[in-house]
Amino acid sequence: MTKRLIFNAFCMNALSHVYHGLWRHPETRQRNFNDLSVWTDLARLLEEARFDGLFLADVMGVDPIHKGRPDIYIEQGIHFPSNDPSILVGALAGVTEHLGLMFTSSILQAHPVEFARRVSTLDHYTRGRIGWNIVTSANAAAAKLFGHDGLTQHDDRYQWAQDYVDAAYRLWEGSWENDAVLNDPAGGRYAHPARVHEIRHKGPRYTITGRHMSTPSPQRTPFLIQAGSSPSGRDFAARNAEATFIVSLSAEGARRAISDINGRLQSVGRKPGDILFFQGLSFVIGSTDDEACRKAREMDEWVNHEALSAHVGRDLGVDFGSLDPDKPVRELDVQGLQGFTKFVEEANPGKVVRLRDLSTAMSYNGRIVGSPETIADRLRDWRDAGIDGVNIAYQTLPGSFEDFARHVMPVLRKRGLAQESYAPGTLREKLFPGRGPRLETGHPAAASRLHFGSVARLEVST
Repeated sequence: MTKRLIFNAFCMNALSHVYHGLWRHPETRQRNFNDLSVWTDLARLLEEARFDGLFLADVMGVDPIHKGRPDIYIEQGIHFPSNDPSILVGALAGVTEHLGLMFTSSILQAHPVEFARRVSTLDHYTRGRIGWNIVTSANAAAAKLFGHDGLTQHDDRYQWAQDYVDAAYRLWEGSWENDAVLNDPAGGRYAHPARVHEIRHKGPRYTITGRHMSTPSPQRTPFLIQAGSSPSGRDFAARNAEATFIVSLSAEGARRAISDINGRLQSVGRKPGDILFFQGLSFVIGSTDDEACRKAREMDEWVNHEALSAHVGRDLGVDFGSLDPDKPVRELDVQGLQGFTKFVEEANPGKVVRLRDLSTAMSYNGRIVGSPETIADRLRDWRDAGIDGVNIAYQTLPGSFEDFARHVMPVLRKRGLAQESYAPGTLREKLFPGRGPRLETGHPAAASRLHFGSVARLEVST
């Protein structure tokens, strides 16, 4: 049986997300990102096309990292300004029935108690279609925005993240028993007090005593996603994630990343297949390959390459604006560039990688240009490398998704690479056929379920 792929629209409730400069294109609605109808129209389009989900990115803070200033991020709207994706998800709950709604939230942004209640509320309103992309925020501006002196050390951020998710797990999984809600008007009792437990979490950063404010939602714990690529990030994903977002520069690179993360699962009591792998890609589609190439050239005329440099430089922690874009990277003695350069070289054998190539690597190495049949062939290659799904980045909104839905999805369905219809149930049940709405017992969150019946036994330190 052919393994089908999962397809998510990868968006951000901001002016400019991946292909910077295209907000100026006459056929995009990106400039109207504050208009709710842009997003409700998109959600309806995606559901009609039977996309699996809408995956919303988020970035906090504006770093002065391009030419030593924050100006280009503000001028070109590079992830700034942006709106709260969780609020957008709430608004989209009422116009969709099946579409998964996945949003990014950093451990910096909210206390676990407030965040856990917000997620439970959204999971109720969507009947179990919520996913959380767990991020640690790797820019100093985000840390300062929330009152920290500076960015927490890399590995320490993942220890913080583990404490954060452990606290949330105990609220979602350990407070209300399955039969705690009686909803008994005749007997005059809504809930059974003995079955609603006070959790006591004491970790390195959070101390929480009390009961979860929301009743158990359809999934209890949302579908969990993580996108770290470092060893610490991959360890965190192996322990906690149900899906991980990778941005490999080639199918072979994806194969290596998947093998590495799968190799980490056994040590934490999990197994290959417990994590889905979503690869970031984008598409330019034509009736023929030649037409697609022509459309790609026309699209590229709108791209602001300095903005691309500012985006990638910020992510790598390097001021690209102060360096010669045409100089071979191997001649630059700049910490933080060599590892990424190796990935680009592996994806482009024999190429002398220049700084300009790094600026476009994330957007253009992951772009497939061609006819629907060519794109289906390439997606089959990525699937054969081990990916389970694709986060599709857009160039125009909603045009990129309209083209994919109209022209590529029918070909993928004929080949068994895309779903024909939505499976019933929650997001977790849709993405893991045969599983139930809740996390499996091998996941660390399930440990919180073992403490029902004894408040004292809930006092577990992280």
